[in-house]
Amino acid sequence: MIDLRLLREDPDRVRASQRARGEDVALVDSLLSADERRRSSGVRFDELRNEQKSLGKLIGKASPEEKADLLKRAEQLKADVKSAEAERDAADSETQQLLLRLGNLVHPDVPVGGEEDFVTLEKHGQIRDFSAEGFEPKDHLELGQLLGAIDVERGAKVSGSRFYFLTGVGALLELALVNAAIAQATAAGFTPMLTPALVRPQSMAGTGFLGQAAQDVYHLDKDDLYLVGTSEVPLAAYHMDEIIDAERLPLRYAGFSPCFRREAGSHGKDTRGIFRVHQFDKVEMFSYVSPEDSQAEHQRLLDWEKQWLTSLELPFRVIDVASGDLGSSAARKYDCEAWIPTQGKYRELTSTSDCTEFQSRRLSIRVREGKTVRPLATLNGTLCAVPRTIVAILENHQQADGSVRVPEVLRPYLGGREVLEPVVR
Repeated sequence: MIDLRLLREDPDRVRASQRARGEDVALVDSLLSADERRRSSGVRFDELRNEQKSLGKLIGKASPEEKADLLKRAEQLKADVKSAEAERDAADSETQQLLLRLGNLVHPDVPVGGEEDFVTLEKHGQIRDFSAEGFEPKDHLELGQLLGAIDVERGAKVSGSRFYFLTGVGALLELALVNAAIAQATAAGFTPMLTPALVRPQSMAGTGFLGQAAQDVYHLDKDDLYLVGTSEVPLAAYHMDEIIDAERLPLRYAGFSPCFRREAGSHGKDTRGIFRVHQFDKVEMFSYVSPEDSQAEHQRLLDWEKQWLTSLELPFRVIDVASGDLGSSAARKYDCEAWIPTQGKYRELTSTSDCTEFQSRRLSIRVREGKTVRPLATLNGTLCAVPRTIVAILENHQQADGSVRVPEVLRPYLGGREVLEPVVR
């Protein structure tokens, strides 16, 4: 959530942020009104309580003639205090509910617009010219079937559409990717973490995933637990309700977990293969830093993502995501999109978001600097979303005979194997 003091002092900035997101601008005025009622009713409650306490002292010292009037006044005060308390609590509850609906403040440099209004910042790698090489590229599913690596038919039989099995070399390729990604993160100073896949509502709400993203979240009604769509959620909640000494920052974690997404609204999109699925594994980077360092840390996370994709020898571009395509918790987000030959376009492989103090305020995570205690900043960055990375590797490193060249960074994790050979001809 945002700082209420900032809302009071500069409501136009918050309105502009809501407008840029394509969200309800009227929410700002509703929140200002609720906050004013909360504060005024709180003042009235305090005044009545103080009067009540003072009256209690007078009653003990009053003469019999005065006591009757004082007791009558005390009875009225009791009712007034109860009423003021109820009014204060109702206004406070309304304020908190409205505040939870408000997205993070969009960074002023973010391009304004919808999904297609991103700005391309840079491009890396060379896109292959398959026609010059004399063959038509196969898509990842055909390659995966030739390699005995991907089985979507049995995935659908067992679990339904958008589920899959990684088999044989496909399973080994996932393990190689995860191990290589964790090795890079560890070398960069991240603490490896295996995180829970089920979290309580306060963890999911605290990271901002029960707002605009709620339709994509799996909920277990019987247990009131949520399946995470990313280990960002448990990593953000890891220090919930804690105060962290400033000298411990930055704290950096690399979480590996299964991820579950309903993919609501994606009917008809990416139905072939394993690009868009309901369950997948991912290595996620997560940072806790001082608010003043969040923009620099955001660049560092992006640099680590670029290092990873470069090591996989993939052609990719970096985009500055437009305001209307940001998640509610992100002030700014960069995506790295890899070239997918058979689609003839770049597709998202990694993303990194600067969430500033938005999540830490909701999760009550603070930093202590001397005698000062204040919210810190949180950031997240995908290092390796496994299925999409497999898609990019298979398609970009395929050879004319259906084999796939293994990037050098993965070879130590595949027993030195340089090529994945077809098992089906």
